[in-house]
Amino acid sequence: MNTFTPNVLQVESIRGESRDSFRINTANTESMLLFVGHPHKEMLTDKDEFRCIMASNVEDAKRVMYQLQYVLKKMPAAIIYRFESAYESSLSEWEAFFSTHQFLNTIPFFIYTDKGFEELKSLVIKYPFIDDVITMNAWHMLAGKVAIVSKFKRMRAFPVYKKGLINKKLYTRRFYSNIMKRSLDIVLAGTGLLLLSPLMLLIAALIRLESKGPIFYAAKRAGRNYSVFKFYKFRTMIPDADKQLDKIKHLNQYDGDNAAPVFIKVSNDPRVTKLGSFLRNSSLDELPQLLNVLKGDMSLVGNRPLPLYEATTLTTDDWVERFLAPAGITGLWQVSKRGKKDMSVKERIDLDINYAHKRSFRYDMWLIVNTPLALVQKDNV
Repeated sequence: MNTFTPNVLQVESIRGESRDSFRINTANTESMLLFVGHPHKEMLTDKDEFRCIMASNVEDAKRVMYQLQYVLKKMPAAIIYRFESAYESSLSEWEAFFSTHQFLNTIPFFIYTDKGFEELKSLVIKYPFIDDVITMNAWHMLAGKVAIVSKFKRMRAFPVYKKGLINKKLYTRRFYSNIMKRSLDIVLAGTGLLLLSPLMLLIAALIRLESKGPIFYAAKRAGRNYSVFKFYKFRTMIPDADKQLDKIKHLNQYDGDNAAPVFIKVSNDPRVTKLGSFLRNSSLDELPQLLNVLKGDMSLVGNRPLPLYEATTLTTDDWVERFLAPAGITGLWQVSKRGKKDMSVKERIDLDINYAHKRSFRYDMWLIVNTPLALVQKDNV
């Protein structure tokens, strides 16, 4: 996302001045982004997605939010804190600030870093108010991420009830269930990678013999809370398959309602190789996802992580609930609908939302037990 100059909100002399001295040099303040720290030079380009306010440190940022609240009656659409060497004291300040200002907990909060992305993932666990770690590579899709995280946090802060569907909050933290789920993920994924390594090496060799190109397919996918990660599968298509997507959209098995979210799945996709067809029908192409599970990007059971072009169409209040559940290798959709043609977009998302509402360790175990029955597909999709 390119959002800064000349759309930067100039905050003049924040430190030590009264709120009456707060001035913003723009008429449009509808979508404001609070960036704490020094922006990357590539951010300083021209686009109208956000009006941005710069603050050099946490104290200035808190003063900016106070003045925004009482002068403009607005709050920033998101807060982005640039990672720095003194991050521990800064994040402790943010934690204390949010604990005493509960109404601000619906604002998306991201850490921006130039490097060390994997190392910073532990901070998301340690500090619950952090929604994600982002880099310059994800900057172009920040608008979509802000939209979906904002809806997610509002639903957690103000739980709603749906008559006839559920009689409990949309999302509740089940501490012991989550611990058991993660423990099961680590044990089974680690054991699976160890035991299946000879088979995976054989598949890798066959892929290389059949066609030129990479052995693995790696693409960015969106999981829970629109968290973006690199998703691994064995390559089952010709090397330039993504470039030919527009040519086969007319074969899409999902309905083409322009008002609906975009899902693309093609029966007998011409881009799939012969070996790839076997790997898909047997689900062997998904074995590398055990690495995603071990890393914590995914769980064994959850909703399928979506390509970004699909995930960005699911930002309405009705659809966003499917992102309340973790991304998974298998789940309710795979067990009940896998490989069937007669499935609408609404049916698929309803299954995802149903799992997000009902998920528990016991339910996950039931889905794992029933997954083998769904491994052999009835149609080449």
